[in-house]
Amino acid sequence: MSLKQIFQLKYRYLPMRKLLSILVLIFLCGFLLLNTGCRKNNLTTNGHLEFSLDTLVFDTVFTTVGSTTEQFKIYNRNAKTIIIDEVELMGGSNSPFRINVDGISASSHQNIQLEGNDSLFIFVEVTLDVNNQNSPLIIEDSVRFKTNGLDQYVKLAVWGQDAYFYYNDTVQGTWTSEKPHVIYGYALVDSSETLNIEAGTNVHLHKNAILYVNKGSLNVNGFLDNEVIFQGDRLESIYDNVPGQYYGIYFNQAKTSNIDYAIIKNGTSGIHIFSSGVGPLSYAVTIRNTQIYNHARYGIFLYEGASIQGENLLVSKNGFHSLLVLKDSKFNFNHCNFLGYGSAQSPAVGIRNYLNDPNETGSISEGVIYNSIISGNLETEIVLDTIIDFPGQLNLDFQNCFIQSEEEYQDGFYQNIIWRIGFDNNTDPQFNSITDMDYGFASNSLLHGNGFATSVLTDILGNFRNNPPDIGAIEQN
Repeated sequence: MSLKQIFQLKYRYLPMRKLLSILVLIFLCGFLLLNTGCRKNNLTTNGHLEFSLDTLVFDTVFTTVGSTTEQFKIYNRNAKTIIIDEVELMGGSNSPFRINVDGISASSHQNIQLEGNDSLFIFVEVTLDVNNQNSPLIIEDSVRFKTNGLDQYVKLAVWGQDAYFYYNDTVQGTWTSEKPHVIYGYALVDSSETLNIEAGTNVHLHKNAILYVNKGSLNVNGFLDNEVIFQGDRLESIYDNVPGQYYGIYFNQAKTSNIDYAIIKNGTSGIHIFSSGVGPLSYAVTIRNTQIYNHARYGIFLYEGASIQGENLLVSKNGFHSLLVLKDSKFNFNHCNFLGYGSAQSPAVGIRNYLNDPNETGSISEGVIYNSIISGNLETEIVLDTIIDFPGQLNLDFQNCFIQSEEEYQDGFYQNIIWRIGFDNNTDPQFNSITDMDYGFASNSLLHGNGFATSVLTDILGNFRNNPPDIGAIEQN
């Protein structure tokens, strides 16, 4: 075949080649489109979601105070990926609730892919407006999940509580019990003023907040089964037993103050007394029928002229001392429990007649502990670090007490003491339940009937005392 013939043959079949190329291209495009459609059908599911709960309920939250973050999970139980078309907070931007999905906070989220057999956290917070009601008010909303044409819902519910709020405020008069009182920063009872707190009042203190009595008077007037409660301002159950949520109640050169039937818990130092604004024959603070527990540092802390009288006190499970006394303080306790246990790292009772420098001692003009229990989870639950520079510097008087120690002390101010040496089982006080802070005891306990009669005629539970009475704040009848 000549070159001319070959040239003519080539161009004769060129249109056919173009046609075949076009057909092949159409076939390939169709195949890819078909394959893409099949891939979507093969790799995603028409199934629906499952949830870890159907209703997310918050604990009571103070109005204007944000909650802790709660959460729930959504599950794709299918083997294939599910496309969540929309996650929507039904109250929208006006809802007091806020949701966070996959790290993004918004009231609406679209086109979320959740792989097969996988799960995703939904985080929820809430901040409530003032509702001008004394009783808690329930607030509700819901989160809608739209997948494959189906709407599914998780309900949200919270109880909102109005309160009286104090932010670095001076306070006086009477705090009533119809709504809680919440302290930010400090609430100050200033010079010569008086604050009275009614029975049944709940006082909540924010992080590092303090009720500060400066040359004034505080009267806490609780009753049996209608105590005044001091605690942190986080109401979620996870905070029920968390110490250090606020500072505490601080008395600075206080005038005559009284606390009766109170519960003071979960702070840093429950009762802190510095100096005194009363005469030498009086006590700055008299505290009766009160529980002080679970503080990060001290239950009761006295120094530099502080004075206190206490009856029927349960002071326990504080991080360091339940009672710490430093120089120039005086105290008189009767029928009290000073207990370690819990996270306590130091003896329940610590007494020292100086601050930091042993060369600068002071006096303890009165140091009385009668009919009381000093016990805990350490071998020794009382420590005295005292230096006597002159006669009469230390006037200690401990009588008819139960004391846990690694040895039996011979000082003359210990009279009629029942010593528990270390963890001797024969002298175990036999409390009903240390875990539950039930410090009642069995009738065969050494605490039973080994006190001596005084003017404290009833115990912290309102029971009349026998004669002779039991040792401690609780009379076992």
